[in-house]
Amino acid sequence: MSLVGLRRSANAPLRDKKRFLPTSREEMAARGWSELDILLVSGDAYVDHPAFGAAIIGRFLEARGFRVGIVAQPKWTDPSDIARMGKPRLYVGVTAGNLDSMLNKLTAQKKVRSVDQYSPGGRLDCRPNRASIVYSNLCRQAFGEGTPVVLGGIEASLRRIAHYDYWSDQVRRSILLDAKADLLIFGMGERPVWELAQRLAAGEKVRAIRDLRGTAFVMRKGEWEQFESSRYVGDGKTLLLPSYEEVKEDKAAFSRMSRAFQYETNPGNARALLQPHGTEAVYFNPPALPLETSLMDELYDLPFARVPHYSYEDRIPAYETVKHSIVTMRGCFGGCTFCSITEHEGRVIQSRSGESILREVRALSRMEGFSGVISDLGGPTANMYQMTCKDEKIEKSCRRLSCVHPGICENLVTNHEPLIDIMKKVRKEPGIKKVFIASGVRYDLAERSPEFIKELATHHTGGQLSVAPEHNNPDVLERMKKPAIDSYERFADSFRCASEKAGKDQYLVPYFISGHPGSSLAEMVDLALWLKANNMRPRQVQDFIPTPMSMAASMYYTGLDPFTQNPVYTAKSMEEKRLQKALLLYWDPTHHDEVREALTRVGRTDLIGSRPDCLVPAASGKGSLPIHMRRRTFAKPTGKAALRRGPRN
Repeated sequence: MSLVGLRRSANAPLRDKKRFLPTSREEMAARGWSELDILLVSGDAYVDHPAFGAAIIGRFLEARGFRVGIVAQPKWTDPSDIARMGKPRLYVGVTAGNLDSMLNKLTAQKKVRSVDQYSPGGRLDCRPNRASIVYSNLCRQAFGEGTPVVLGGIEASLRRIAHYDYWSDQVRRSILLDAKADLLIFGMGERPVWELAQRLAAGEKVRAIRDLRGTAFVMRKGEWEQFESSRYVGDGKTLLLPSYEEVKEDKAAFSRMSRAFQYETNPGNARALLQPHGTEAVYFNPPALPLETSLMDELYDLPFARVPHYSYEDRIPAYETVKHSIVTMRGCFGGCTFCSITEHEGRVIQSRSGESILREVRALSRMEGFSGVISDLGGPTANMYQMTCKDEKIEKSCRRLSCVHPGICENLVTNHEPLIDIMKKVRKEPGIKKVFIASGVRYDLAERSPEFIKELATHHTGGQLSVAPEHNNPDVLERMKKPAIDSYERFADSFRCASEKAGKDQYLVPYFISGHPGSSLAEMVDLALWLKANNMRPRQVQDFIPTPMSMAASMYYTGLDPFTQNPVYTAKSMEEKRLQKALLLYWDPTHHDEVREALTRVGRTDLIGSRPDCLVPAASGKGSLPIHMRRRTFAKPTGKAALRRGPRN
């Protein structure tokens, strides 16, 4: 919060000071508090909305009787700013925000993004790189060794083991060691933060809390060496991972580590993990248990203001996107290798009750500025609501990494009726004019329910519906753990027919990824031809980014499939990544030079010309030469012309 924001906070009416979790001494005083129990430090602006992690954790703890304050986007050059509300009695929790701070700042081309979606006005200077590490060390300076520092949020969660960092192009050790924190909470943190607060309040020392699910801690020299004697320890409840030093030097060991980790993510059967780092080691308890429906309902019934803190003068872009959305569930059993939702939220679907969803809809309809349009009714995936394994025992014992790949598991209940029922009820609520579904639709599940597709096309699509086939090549899709392209084509036909029957002119907006492991220029040329044959001109395209701890990141770094140990081709150079992305935009004249270069490289100059089957027209003048030849032949550009920047994400 800026100094202007603090002044506005001091002058705000008492009702506003008590509407939010405290962010200043003045707001603490308005509640009659002299100290906090728990301080949360976040890299995001403070938006008191359930879509923002710090807010949901803060409100959850507040509801359990703890005095919680938030310092959002503190000055990272001034420890006194982080200590503006004093030393907390129990602990300080640190999160980089809703996104990994490096992913939030840099594109796949390692260029600085034009906007920080989670900062006021989209400003880029509101958080440091590797925010979890910076904030944790600031807390140590501000509060001393006596105050436990606890890491949480997605950055900590996805960097909890030794991991490949795309932006530095190196293997980094567990973030817990670099941050020098006392404890790391991974995954969705409600259960661990609650139990931790209770145990600290009861007098336990943080270094003695070693059995809390969903947490990791550091073992010092002399504590962990007994684990080295065997791969499995004791009764098989602890798995020894390859050490940081081993995975840093040996890519095959990194690949084996990635695979082993994936098989220990089901809370029903996951073992504890231990990974040596030099003379120390990081111990990972099994994941926290998922929330049952009653606790999910309680979470979303908390008294969120649903708006940014009143001190902000500028809009916060991410809030504008989600302010009128409703979350129905969390988790994902898809297991896509390029995605980290499963690693963070878990593969067990945790759904709210219909009554809870309707209560939030009614609260939203009473808000000032609400137009009657709900922008999204969904979650990580729109149509996994209330989908579970048919037998709880099977779910707890299952070690499959995906419930839908290579095919939909026979034990998965794919019934869309609960979702259809809540869709109908929400749109019938007084004051609701339109309910969109903007979350991704899993089309291999959707094609099992013609009724869902009918409802979706008739009532919940605003002309365009986003779906994510990602690629058309079967080998690339296998690397992604995505369904075959014919599944998308069947869904597209069903959606088109449903739209026509509803008398609506509606279209699918397919998302595709370039540069994914397994995809070379040749595969991208085939995808471009498939797009052209299907009369598609995609605008929503993504240049693959190896996010920490994902299986695709392991493939990118090691060149090995972690599941088979077979070699995998990966585009590493920024130039090839640009060319692959350009092929998805073959129809855009601004990318024609790059498309011609890509086609020349793979020997497909037959696709350059004016024939109907060609991807791009022939060039004239300078453009008649491939890019690499043009750079050698003509004078080197200067000034702005020298900044040959690839397309941004």
